[in-house]
Amino acid sequence: MTTNPTVIEARDIVKIYPNGVCANNGVNLSVTKGEIHALVGENGAGKTTLMKVLYGLERPTSGQIFVRGVPVHISNPQVAIKLGIGMVHQNFMLVPSFTIAENVVLNTEPRRGIAVDMAKAIAQTRALAEQYGLSVVPEAEVSSVPVGMRQRVEILKALYRGADIFILDEPTAVLTPGETRDLFAAIRNLVHQGKTVIFITHKLREVKEISDRVTVMRDAKVIGTVNTSEADERMLARMMVGREVFMVVNKPPVRRGKPVLEVRNLDYVSETGKAVLQHVTFNVYAGEILGIAGVEGNGQTELAEVLTGLRSAAGGTISVDGKLILTGDPRRVREAGVAHIPEDRLTNGAAVTASISDNLVVDRYYRVPFNRNGLLQPDKITQNANALIQRFDIVTSNSDNPLQSLSGGNMQKVIVAREFSSQPRLLIAAQPTRGVDVGAIEFIHQQLIDKRSDGLAILLISADLQEVLKLSDRLMVMYNGQIVAIFRDPSAVAEDELGLYMLGSKRQTEQEMESQQ
Repeated sequence: MTTNPTVIEARDIVKIYPNGVCANNGVNLSVTKGEIHALVGENGAGKTTLMKVLYGLERPTSGQIFVRGVPVHISNPQVAIKLGIGMVHQNFMLVPSFTIAENVVLNTEPRRGIAVDMAKAIAQTRALAEQYGLSVVPEAEVSSVPVGMRQRVEILKALYRGADIFILDEPTAVLTPGETRDLFAAIRNLVHQGKTVIFITHKLREVKEISDRVTVMRDAKVIGTVNTSEADERMLARMMVGREVFMVVNKPPVRRGKPVLEVRNLDYVSETGKAVLQHVTFNVYAGEILGIAGVEGNGQTELAEVLTGLRSAAGGTISVDGKLILTGDPRRVREAGVAHIPEDRLTNGAAVTASISDNLVVDRYYRVPFNRNGLLQPDKITQNANALIQRFDIVTSNSDNPLQSLSGGNMQKVIVAREFSSQPRLLIAAQPTRGVDVGAIEFIHQQLIDKRSDGLAILLISADLQEVLKLSDRLMVMYNGQIVAIFRDPSAVAEDELGLYMLGSKRQTEQEMESQQ
């Protein structure tokens, strides 16, 4: 048990929204100086709301906040920043067209007379980055740098403003394994230099790896706080969900049917002229899950978006049930029976200002029963939404609420519900459980297996190697926009060997890959 002083404390926090939803119900949280304190819970448990209260983005209905033992009223983020509290949001708050240095000093720019002293801003950013081990390129435009570096920019922004209490909301949700390791090294470095970190996550392996203590929330309340060293993943999952979570899918033997998706010599060239996909050839069969393993950034995103019509191929063919769909037309692809869970739910998966009901029919609103003679049928749309909300356990008070009122994980459930209910022939699932809690992961995994056993062809793309290995009937490895290996039995390949293929150190011959199709 730590003997360090408490730096931030929430006492009996209640937050009730105007629509009647109680997001926090008498929540207590105490975080001590120099610790990494994990906060976990199911989607909608109240974690992010509590953090928004601590950061001044929400005002509590009742309750009290103490910072370094002093009662405070955090009415807005500016007050929180003055108190030394910084927050790195799940969806980054950066200006893409600005440089990293410009983002770090935004609204607090060093001046030389009336002009911004950019040379000083760059020097200050570089010095902070070196001090805390947060590798960035101060002169680079944010839009041009990887996601992991953008996150480091958010941390540098908070450091520049004097933060010594950091709230990290789902910080690894969009990071590669390598970027996650870099982030954890940076977090440990922050703590080593006297900072305190509150770490919100769904990933219990990360809780065990990075945190000192963990607080579990469920149904807007705190269930308990434990020393991480005294808890295991199964115990934490049980506290989160209120039942035993086994994370084992019931996976009957594969019964592979005819090819549903046939891809031949597919090429894609980026706007900058880079060959992102090079002669990609593979099949996905009815009744199987074909998983794609690979370090993110090796063409998986572009492959999914070309297959679903969001990007136009430079060459090759794509067919579903023998029908060519190489069109760059998402609706035509959907009409061919292709469903898509996109990896970026906010950009390609949802309309956040539209209602939950509308998001659940956005791909079928023009068809019966949701449309008759050119007129929308609101009752049918609402009935559909209510049925899917119940089936997929989407936490909301009303299907008419805007999608942006949901937690990130519940937004993902809306997208999964829409795609699973579209009665597709082929499902392209890109990062289907990203940002989703353990109970929902268990549910989505079993849904994928059940759909596959019913004859659906599934192409699974995931940065979580354990997820790919658990669910896939066949496994394909991508490196530098090419297929470098295909395995008919994923369980027969060791993870270390798989890593060699993922890093481009090893590849199968064309004949070997053909034999695994």
